[in-house]
Amino acid sequence: MHFTFTSEQRLDDGVLEREFTLGEIPGTLWTPGSADTSTSASSSPQVPLVLMAHNNGLPKAQPRLMARARHTAACGYAVATIDAAGCGDRPRSAAEEQARADLRRAMRAGEPVDEIFESVVGPMVEKAVPEWRTTLDALLALPGIGGPVGYSGWTALGIRLAALDPRIAAAGFFAGGYVPRAQREEARQITIPLLLLLQWDDEGNPRQRALDLFDAFGSERKTLHANLGGHTGTPWFEVEDGGRFYDRHLK
Repeated sequence: MHFTFTSEQRLDDGVLEREFTLGEIPGTLWTPGSADTSTSASSSPQVPLVLMAHNNGLPKAQPRLMARARHTAACGYAVATIDAAGCGDRPRSAAEEQARADLRRAMRAGEPVDEIFESVVGPMVEKAVPEWRTTLDALLALPGIGGPVGYSGWTALGIRLAALDPRIAAAGFFAGGYVPRAQREEARQITIPLLLLLQWDDEGNPRQRALDLFDAFGSERKTLHANLGGHTGTPWFEVEDGGRFYDRHLK
């Protein structure tokens, strides 16, 4: 697939923000001011790459994701996100739209939603992973960007990526999205360093399920940070701690 930068702007903190397309995949790449991605790969110092995905396929332009991406780039990393298949504004099939409608109805009615989540999130992960891996191939071919590679964000997607792709060297997960049964089993295969963020009072995600998932991960280098508050209440200092986590394992 053809990789093309479609726009760029230099932000106040020196970070270069560029929109790109890779075939039908839209994405954004942030690189630190110190990075030179205009020269040949052989002569350009390389910075580590962090892939950043929002929970359950929300848009790549979601403000909380963009703030995390800019901060991480300013700390010396290339950071990339995409709208994979079924995510953001990309079209969904009639079956996917119906499953989402069923989920909204069940949540309003207070009905059990796990099986509906399985029908929404499971296929989304299956479709998204190949596009993320294709994007990773393209990004690592750019001058100035190299391994090791980190991952941040959507837990279900990150588990599958880490299980399939040995280039993922460390991962930070948010325990705020539904993790399908298949990925809960795959968690046992994950042995890279992990940081799991848990909102103790997350209204939509049972605390015990997140604790069970943390226990299931096969890594001997895993850390759990729990904070009081609801789904979107993760404190900003966790973003800063996340930077130190990547510094330990990617630099």
